[in-house]
Amino acid sequence: MRRKSRIDLIKTLCLSLAIGGALLLQPMRAHAADIRTAVLAGGCFWCVEADFEPVDGVIDVVSGFAGGTVPNPDYRAVVAGGTGHLEVVEITYDAEILPYDRLLHLFLRAIDPTDAQGQFCDRGPSYASAIFVQNATERRAARAALDAAAATLGRPVVTALRDAAPFYPADAYHQDYYLSNDVILTRFGPRRKSVAYTMYRDACGRDDRLRALWGAETPFAK
Repeated sequence: MRRKSRIDLIKTLCLSLAIGGALLLQPMRAHAADIRTAVLAGGCFWCVEADFEPVDGVIDVVSGFAGGTVPNPDYRAVVAGGTGHLEVVEITYDAEILPYDRLLHLFLRAIDPTDAQGQFCDRGPSYASAIFVQNATERRAARAALDAAAATLGRPVVTALRDAAPFYPADAYHQDYYLSNDVILTRFGPRRKSVAYTMYRDACGRDDRLRALWGAETPFAK
């Protein structure tokens, strides 16, 4: 009788754990449907990555390339031109916390959407701004976001609206550049990447331009 009681108790505990685990997984599975990705081009991908990683609802940001014709391009080839790719970020986000239209609202205020020749101090086709959309719903939201930005600025915006394209992550050297303590050689001598990033962003005038263009509407100017 004692042995049987112990076996029955173990079975009961196992059943309880199984039921409890299933209940815990249910909201996680429902939540997973809200995890989405967006590919956006806003000039230097280091800067867009640094701006968006702290945003509430953003899960991950990966620097990379999209929009060109060359598979698996590297950084040097893209910035040299001829691949057709733009520097982009792939943002993984929780749409329940950060809806797509809000993500686009923030993105357009992290860039200069009136500049057709690049972004800030970075010039050339690989630094052009763009929103890559995956379906008709995203296209409508992106069109509305661009129209709203133009109305706010009182001038045309030239950020391109493009169909989704294969995303190619950049190499590890370019990921989380703004956080890295790796030491590199700059024109000012050896510097940690995080320091070099701040120096680059300041010299590029990105934040000055954002403040001049968007004023209080940009949450990203340092």
